[in-house]
Amino acid sequence: MATHSNHHYFVPHGAIYPSIISAGILSLATGFVFSVATDKNKDLAYLTAPGKWMMIIGLLIIVAMTFKWMGSVITESVTGKFQKWEDKSFRIGMIVFICSEVAFFAAFFGALFYMRVLSVPELASYLPDITPYKDFIGTWPSIGPGGNVLGTEYVPPANFKPMHWSGLPLINTVLLLTSGATITWAHWGLIKKNRKQLIIGMALTVALGVAFLLCQAAEYKEAYHEMGLTLGSGAYGATFFMLTGFHGFHVLLGTTMLIVILLRCMKGHFTPENHFGFEGVAWYWHFVDVVWLGLFIFVYML
Repeated sequence: MATHSNHHYFVPHGAIYPSIISAGILSLATGFVFSVATDKNKDLAYLTAPGKWMMIIGLLIIVAMTFKWMGSVITESVTGKFQKWEDKSFRIGMIVFICSEVAFFAAFFGALFYMRVLSVPELASYLPDITPYKDFIGTWPSIGPGGNVLGTEYVPPANFKPMHWSGLPLINTVLLLTSGATITWAHWGLIKKNRKQLIIGMALTVALGVAFLLCQAAEYKEAYHEMGLTLGSGAYGATFFMLTGFHGFHVLLGTTMLIVILLRCMKGHFTPENHFGFEGVAWYWHFVDVVWLGLFIFVYML
């Protein structure tokens, strides 16, 4: 650990964690490529088993090093290495990070808007006599050439149905909105020095996050096996899984961070005056809630 002074910004010594995590990502990505390649090429079937093991090993390396790295940062925090300068920079960094996440999801929402409002109707109406897409109708949800869920002149492929807002999506909405309330309640407990309220609120938030992920997994299973909804289901299927899938990934990351914060709360970390670690995760979780509301309205309801 580097020494700290109130007059100097704390800069830790170099760490090996990024290099090891990079190796884990390489192992995970290479194993994924091997697994995908063997699905379509029988000549490469001998790579199936190594590919799966490389994915598992890579994932374990990433998880282990991430928690180890978190532990080092936590140690720096509880030993007083971070003062006002560091706290201010952390807040600025978190704000910039969330802004980048806003831009990330804005790009996907923009793609959804472009396809739904502009490109799909345009494909169906522009020069219909020479269009390469036979029997294409510019309605939404669109599953591409050769079928449309709202079309009446032909039968949609397989058993395709669009996802409805009721059922699991509505349950997930209630779960995430409730989790936003529980983490705020936990924050109030921290401010009031009520450790019991803080821990209970965080535990409830973690449980709601895990419940959301389980419900989304059940939703995907239903979509694939009962509704004929896949990534290959035209513009609708692609945008549905890209938006909800990336959001689910963010919920997974957020739940992991919540678990870390819960464990820290149980160890007695954080004070009303110094708790940016808690606040940063709370900001991220509220961002995840807001994105889901957008998904629920524009992907499921409209």
